[in-house]
Amino acid sequence: MERYLVKGGRTLEGNLRVHGAKNAALPILAAALLCEGGCELHNCPQLSDVEAACHILDHLGCKTHRQDDVLLIEAGDSRICCIPEQLMREMRSSIVFLGALLAKYRQARLSFPGGCELGPRPIDLHLSSLEKMGVVFTQDGEQLLCEVPNELHGASIDLPFPSVGATENIMLAASLAKGETMIRNAAREPEIAALADFINRAGGCVFIEKDGTVHIKGVKKLGACRCSVIPDRIVAVTYLCCGAITGSTVTVSDCEPDHMRAVFPILEEMGCELEIGEREILLRSPKQLKAVKHITTMPYPGFPTDALAPIMALSTIARGTTIFTENIFQNRYKQAWELCRMGADIRSEGRIAVVRGVSRLHHANVRCTDLRGGAALMIAALAAEGETSIEEIRHIQRGYENLPAVLSRAGACIVQEN
Repeated sequence: MERYLVKGGRTLEGNLRVHGAKNAALPILAAALLCEGGCELHNCPQLSDVEAACHILDHLGCKTHRQDDVLLIEAGDSRICCIPEQLMREMRSSIVFLGALLAKYRQARLSFPGGCELGPRPIDLHLSSLEKMGVVFTQDGEQLLCEVPNELHGASIDLPFPSVGATENIMLAASLAKGETMIRNAAREPEIAALADFINRAGGCVFIEKDGTVHIKGVKKLGACRCSVIPDRIVAVTYLCCGAITGSTVTVSDCEPDHMRAVFPILEEMGCELEIGEREILLRSPKQLKAVKHITTMPYPGFPTDALAPIMALSTIARGTTIFTENIFQNRYKQAWELCRMGADIRSEGRIAVVRGVSRLHHANVRCTDLRGGAALMIAALAAEGETSIEEIRHIQRGYENLPAVLSRAGACIVQEN
């Protein structure tokens, strides 16, 4: 079984370069299915989730080929509109192919997606929205049968919650639908704007108002496209946390600071000094972190749910007590018990977790429970006494490109054992 062995207690220094965003690349890869001709996706991260998306594209008749950080996608027209269960279960975001398949073939057959177990993440908002656009859904066992009996048409859609996945699926379906679609209370994450940019570069027509309302005017076809994936804001936050917990001074480069504004006040309240440039952030960590009284996750531009676990790792050795309230997912605290094995003091119930800072963490054998929880264990291990063994690292590899090598170049001591 693969694992990371992390020797803690070392300070970091130097530059930590941020790779492209997983959550931006995946919906763009689904959109590439709609493009007639080749697409070039630059700054595309080499992650297991991206590889899983490529497997789906290959199955659907496309050809994918990687050249370093450039992913080349040549669209096909195999008329295959069914994604096997094995491919769907490789990642949660596979559901985003639903909108693309409906736009291209007006039908789809797929099983429910896999990915991290973060509690129920129903796709009812996806389905109810697409129904307004003329899609009919029936369930056959564990498979979802989707078809457009008449025509795929635009609609006025008011989302009760700003779901990222639902917003993306609507945008993909609407890009080739007849007429205009309007999404109110749409998700406002940077990844939404990135998807809109890709569709527009391919010849589509998407406009996002200042209040976040998304307008999509359907076109007859999308063509070849070339674009670059935006930097991964959660990876950047993770790197900042790695520097903060080790009392280090580090530079996080090739990032987009405007995408992380909700996290900066938290780090500053914990005692970190930040110098924020256009594409980089310099962090100076204090000798002793201070606890933040209350942290609440919210849809963008609020504090991101994906940043909760990395910040929780910092809180384990901060002076004082931090209360976390999770408003997006129901089971965001699976990493808490693993952190407690390292000496942390965490109590959680439902959507609330209370972290009382301790004077030190110690080594332990721990395992990743999900992607961001795995990142939290890595952060904590950097500060723990002795050598920590982290198992089930496949979760980390879903969203972090060669994390041990990046941190080792900055002075960490991490070995991957197969």
